[in-house]
Amino acid sequence: MRPLFGICFCLAMILPAAVYSAERRCGWYSSPTPGNLILTDGDGEWWIQTQGRPDPKGIDNLPAFDDRQFVETNVPGAGYGYGCACMTVVTSARQQRITRVIAGDILPLARCRNDGSLPDPD
Repeated sequence: MRPLFGICFCLAMILPAAVYSAERRCGWYSSPTPGNLILTDGDGEWWIQTQGRPDPKGIDNLPAFDDRQFVETNVPGAGYGYGCACMTVVTSARQQRITRVIAGDILPLARCRNDGSLPDPD
């Protein structure tokens, strides 16, 4: 019985640390080129995915772009462009990277357009 208690105690100590290190970031969610995803908020660009580098943990938790809330850029029909999103993520501030995606939601474009702390996405 004691080993089970020890395991449960260790998990109870570790799990809150992961939850507390998560942060909610909102801003321009973009796919500028193949294999690259970026979230740009008032603190700068947070690289989610970079071509040729390993994907962050939880990449399947990224929100899918919404065709109605998506501005296409670059090659028409290629799927490159941007939208507005909020994501709960774990970051590496030193590398300006998102290392884990916990959850995300697509927001109306107007939300980011009206946010004075965000740069113009174009």
